[in-house]
Amino acid sequence: MVHVLETGLEFIARENPNGKPSVKGYNIINGQLTSSSDGVTFESKNPALLEDCLGEFPLSTREDVHSALAAAHAAFTGWAATPAPTRGQIIGNMGRLLMEYKDDLVALETREIGKTLKESGGEIQEAIDTCLFFQSEGRRLYGQTVNSELPDKELFTYRRPLGVCGIINACNFPSAVPFWKMIPAIMCGNTCVWKSPQDAPLLSFALARIMHQAGLPNGVINLVHGKGSGAGQYLVDAVDEGLVNKISFTGSTEVGKMIGEVCGRNLVSCSLELGGKNPLVVMPSANLDNAVEGAYWGAFGTAGQRCTSLGNLIVHEGIYDEFMEKFMAKVKSTRIGDSSVHKDVLYGPMLSEKYAKDFMIGLEMAKSSGATQIWGQGEITTDNQPENFMGNAGDGVFMWPHVFADVTEDMKCFHEEIFGPAVTVVKAKDFDHALHLANASPYGLSSAIYTNDRLEAYRYKTGIKAGMTGINNSTTGAEAHLPFGGVKGSGNGTRESGIWVIEAYSYWHAVNDELSGKLQLAQMDVDEIEAVEAEVDWAQLA
Repeated sequence: MVHVLETGLEFIARENPNGKPSVKGYNIINGQLTSSSDGVTFESKNPALLEDCLGEFPLSTREDVHSALAAAHAAFTGWAATPAPTRGQIIGNMGRLLMEYKDDLVALETREIGKTLKESGGEIQEAIDTCLFFQSEGRRLYGQTVNSELPDKELFTYRRPLGVCGIINACNFPSAVPFWKMIPAIMCGNTCVWKSPQDAPLLSFALARIMHQAGLPNGVINLVHGKGSGAGQYLVDAVDEGLVNKISFTGSTEVGKMIGEVCGRNLVSCSLELGGKNPLVVMPSANLDNAVEGAYWGAFGTAGQRCTSLGNLIVHEGIYDEFMEKFMAKVKSTRIGDSSVHKDVLYGPMLSEKYAKDFMIGLEMAKSSGATQIWGQGEITTDNQPENFMGNAGDGVFMWPHVFADVTEDMKCFHEEIFGPAVTVVKAKDFDHALHLANASPYGLSSAIYTNDRLEAYRYKTGIKAGMTGINNSTTGAEAHLPFGGVKGSGNGTRESGIWVIEAYSYWHAVNDELSGKLQLAQMDVDEIEAVEAEVDWAQLA
């Protein structure tokens, strides 16, 4: 084994059609490059050009995950004892290195998961913003001095780290989300085992290497590759074995419920950022052109592969026809393709062939629900492509944008997330009906309303059951210093980002320092001051 910083990239002899290299990838455990214990690997492919193989990576075993956990446990005591400002300095170094390598990381992310260059750039920037924000939080990991009800006694509170955190994130945000999780985790003094997304192992490897380059001690962040059903499950299983003190998971609601059950029976903290069927309401007072832009981006940005993507587009019946005419003109003009080759495309391929397959199942579900498919023809092929598709459809896994109309509350597609470029359109009779529809799905992640009626905006933001709400803004978008997360089927109430996430990676430690030299009992030895009774007729002053 060799230290991750003692070597450059190791390339595989492979002829990719775009001339780009293939990498031999490794796990990073205790700062060392390691293969899977049984030598089994998997490939990472470019979804916009499936013959482009980015590299081979370890398909981690249970033994590999346990080795990573052992390294994290060994590193915890020393890292927790490291002054928080020093931990913050290392995090700041990460941010500056990400700035230095930003352009290369953006290109890598686009190659590995198919996001447009613009979106990849925004995501890497969010990782940078997270580092710069938490660099300063290392000097503000405040506790409190609390006044005692007894004399000669001091009370204090301190934030303490939880221990070893298991980190599992989806591949649709392979740089921002792991930084949302791990940066506050290590700032609080925890150590991490990070299970990379199966469809973004090379980018994860690059980011983990940069973290070590920033001065991160060995064992503080350990990277293991593999499947969710493999390495991810082994990490969750380790909660039952007493080896994990925290799980942070981004993914499906179904898997999130399973993780919540495992953590619950072990009294282990978990952060669950799950799916969404995010509503966007358009009211008659809205600027319709602005509303069209917001709905269009929310539905089809990232090929609809965001947990905050627009699900149910709820349009007031009085403006329905006018809005839909404008909206459909936008949809029909959508430019789709590989943004590393073609400029000004709205979205690229599906994240992988698996995501493409699942999306096709979602389309069939919408059709069988009784919704009217007014646009979209499934997968883009050489013989089935929209007018503004750019490139060779057979190279990757691209999908048409899809619009389903005549959707009602009793339909399955109204309630279930379709992860891909598809939106379900619902008519609302009035504001109260629109708010009811917005709250009627089992999810509660993001939401939005377009209105210029201040009372409607107020009633919406106070009546909606969601973790986030946009007013005259889309359902998507997050800033590094604002809490991110949902309620109902979208999460368990914990939050990513900002100062609020610190609660998820630390616990409060109360300290009672007795200076009197004797036992003093709260509530029992407290001096009581009796009120003096004095009768005054205050009415005579009135």
